[in-house]
Amino acid sequence: MKRALKGNKQQEDGGGTSAGSQETLKRSRKQRREKDFEGEGAQWECLPQEILLHIFQYLPLLDRAYASQVCRSWNQAFHMPELWRCFEFELNQPASSYLKATHPDLIKQIIKRHANHLQYVSFKVDSSRDSAEAACDILSQLVNCSLKTLGLISTARPSFMELPKSHFISALTVVFVNSKSLSSLKIDDTPVDDPSLKVLVANNSDTLKLLKMSSCPHVSPAGILCVADQCHGLRELALNYHLLSDELLIALSSEKHVHLEHLRIDVISENPGQQFHSIKKSSWDAMVRHSPKFSLVMYFFLYEDEFGPFFLDEIPVTHLYFGRSVSKDVLGRVGLTCPRLVELVVCANGLRPLDEELIRIAQRCTQLSSIGLGECEVSCSAFVEFVKMCGDRLTQLSIMEEVLVPDHRYGLDDIHWEVSKHLGRVWFPDMMPTW
Repeated sequence: MKRALKGNKQQEDGGGTSAGSQETLKRSRKQRREKDFEGEGAQWECLPQEILLHIFQYLPLLDRAYASQVCRSWNQAFHMPELWRCFEFELNQPASSYLKATHPDLIKQIIKRHANHLQYVSFKVDSSRDSAEAACDILSQLVNCSLKTLGLISTARPSFMELPKSHFISALTVVFVNSKSLSSLKIDDTPVDDPSLKVLVANNSDTLKLLKMSSCPHVSPAGILCVADQCHGLRELALNYHLLSDELLIALSSEKHVHLEHLRIDVISENPGQQFHSIKKSSWDAMVRHSPKFSLVMYFFLYEDEFGPFFLDEIPVTHLYFGRSVSKDVLGRVGLTCPRLVELVVCANGLRPLDEELIRIAQRCTQLSSIGLGECEVSCSAFVEFVKMCGDRLTQLSIMEEVLVPDHRYGLDDIHWEVSKHLGRVWFPDMMPTW
């Protein structure tokens, strides 16, 4: 009897010991999990700076700022110079723009801690004068930086033009004087002038490779010629036609100058009936001999009676865009004078069919690979013939359905099959313009 009671007591004690062991086991597992979690945290904290830098480069700026609050190591990574070499200031007024703006506190932080790290900088400003003034204020503080690229971009109406010229020039020359190594400069729609370009050349002539300055009314042909004469490494240039001259093309074709890769010319009429000067064929020929592979892009925004000086002699244009209505006569001259043409876009023409002009372009412009037609008229038969002559070299064929006029050979239901056959791929007319 005593042995039985003793056995029962041992069983009860054993049961109690088993329950206690389970509690101990649970506690040890919980502690192990906490240790593992702490270990993982320690591993993240101890990531090498180069790995953190690589990760941070893929994060949007706001997420990067949040991540910098996690620990000291991540905060140090947030301020690494490599992360601040490239920056885009977005300056918008909440009342007039739906775009996000760079926070003023962040701008102050960048000027204070990272101005000397900036190398590739752009400003996106809306149409308000306040935004343009804010951009100039930042530019005037970039005293200790050496920029390689600078872009001033107006997302709507060009607000830089509303600033006092002296205020804008003063801010811009701070960058020109202190950078010493600018290779790319985009200052379209700004009040830059000849004296400020001389400052640019005096400090950055050995490094400047790209200059875009369309719609800069205070620059003269002599001002842009000064740039071409001194910046022998210039490879890309964009400007308005009133700045183009025979002297400029000769300067770009000199033995000292590198081969030009890209020249964009905007031919814009400010007032109906405006007169335009002509460029000698010999000047274009010198340009082609010096840089045989360069692209010449021309945008025309003229009235029909203003095309007199254009397309009378051969011109080495490769990409041609007509933003306003252009006459049959001008398009006929394009086929005769533009043998290097690669891309042609005609937004409007009128009600006279362009059959002959299109066939002539196919015959003479043997490098044509892209064409877009908007408010024009072409018979279906002429269009099929055009495609047949160009063949599969047409990589881009954007034709509005309203352009095609059915005739005795082809209707709108038939034409896509016939064109697809000659292109070697399925093609349909566009419902909306894609250029």
